[in-house]
Amino acid sequence: MSSFNNCIKFDLDIKEKNIVFKDYFYKMVQMKKHKIYEAELIQPACPYCGSLALLHNGHLITNIRYLTANASHPATIRLAKQRVKCRDCDHWSMAQSELASKYCSISNASKLKILSALTEDRSMTSIARENNVSINTVQRVLGNCSHRFIDSYEYLPAHLAFDEFKGVDRQLHFICLDGDNHQVVQILRTRYKKTLLKYFGRFSPQARANVKTVTMDLNFYYQNIVRACFPNAQIVIDRFHMIQMLTRSFNSLRVKVMKTFDKRSRQYQLLKSPWKLYLMEKVHPRYNWHYKDCLTQAQVVMEGISANTALENSYNLMQSFIQAIEINNTQELKSLITSKDSIGTLMHKTLLTFKYNLKAVLNGAALPYSNGCLEGFNRKIKQIERTAFGYSNFINLLTRIRLEENQYKENILT
Repeated sequence: MSSFNNCIKFDLDIKEKNIVFKDYFYKMVQMKKHKIYEAELIQPACPYCGSLALLHNGHLITNIRYLTANASHPATIRLAKQRVKCRDCDHWSMAQSELASKYCSISNASKLKILSALTEDRSMTSIARENNVSINTVQRVLGNCSHRFIDSYEYLPAHLAFDEFKGVDRQLHFICLDGDNHQVVQILRTRYKKTLLKYFGRFSPQARANVKTVTMDLNFYYQNIVRACFPNAQIVIDRFHMIQMLTRSFNSLRVKVMKTFDKRSRQYQLLKSPWKLYLMEKVHPRYNWHYKDCLTQAQVVMEGISANTALENSYNLMQSFIQAIEINNTQELKSLITSKDSIGTLMHKTLLTFKYNLKAVLNGAALPYSNGCLEGFNRKIKQIERTAFGYSNFINLLTRIRLEENQYKENILT
C-alpha cells in the first residue's frame, strides 16, 4: 500500500504526508470520462492543544478537481477528511490540507495553473476549458490576485511618459510608464485633471522632485499637471505626434487644393491617386508612376505641389521639419516654426501650436525620450481587450494588464 500510495503521489506531484491514496478508477460523469482517485486525509493531532488522544467520528467526503495533462479526462480526488474529537480539550476538528483551501473543491495547483495562463494572451473561456472549471472560477482567481499590485507613493522614476487609452465602456483611461525600463507606473480609471492631481499629490515632495522629464502628446492640461506636481521636470512633446499633426495639416491642404480642379484634369489626378507619395519622407526616383507619360515619384510630387504656392511651401516646410527632427537641429526647427511663408490656414495653426509650446517641442527634438514605448504598450492593451471581447470591469482589466507584464510572468508562482 505504501508503494501504491507513493506512486500516485509522485504522479500527481503531491507531497503532503497526511494524504493516503487507496484506489483509482475511471467513471462516467455527465457523459464524460473522469479519473477518480480515492484518498483519506488523516488528522494526526489536535489543532488546538496538540494532543494525540483523538476520538475518530467519521469522514467528510470532498471531491477536489485536480489538474491533468489531458483536458478530455478530468481528474478528481475524492478526499475523505477525518472528523475527530480531542479527549483532552473536548474540541471537535476536521482535517485540513494544503491540497485545497477550506470550503473549496478546486485544488490550489489548478488555481496556480489558471493564474499562470492568465499571464498569456488567452481568453478566459479557453483557460476554463483547459482546466475543467467554470469561467466564474477563472474570474475569481483573477480577482483574488488584484491585491498583488499595491501602489507605493515613495518613489517616482526620473523619466515619465503620459498617455491615455480606450478601455471599459469606451472611456479614456490614463496610463503612465517609466521612460527608461518601460514598466507601468500607474493606470487610472479616468484622465481628468482633478484625478491626476490627487494621485500625484500623494507622493512625497522628494519623489516628485526626482522626476526630470515627462513625455506626452500635445494635450494641453497634461502640461499644467506637470508644472503643478513636478517642479524639476522638463516637458517633452513626442516627436511622432508633432510630425503626425504636421502631415495631417498638409494632407488637409492637399485635399482642399485638389477639390478646386476638375476631376478629369491632370492636376486633380496628380493630387488624388498618388496621395501617399506626398506624405513620404523620401521619394525614390527609381519607381515610375504611369499617367499618360512615364513619371518618377519625385516628378509626380514636384508637378503636383507646383499647382499651388501654399501647397508647395507647406510641403517643403514639412520635409525640412522632419529632417531637422532626425538630426536634432533645434535652431532649424525654431526658424521653421516662426516661418512667415504662405502655407495655408491649417498649417499656420499647427505652427502656432508649436510656437505656443516652443520649449517642449525643442525638448522633443533634443532629448532621446519619446512615447514610442507607451504607444506599443497601448497596442498590447488593445489586444488584451480584443481577445476578451471587451471588459466591463475596470479592476479585471487592470489586473489582466498587470499580469501580462513581463516582470510578473517569471514570479507568478512565488
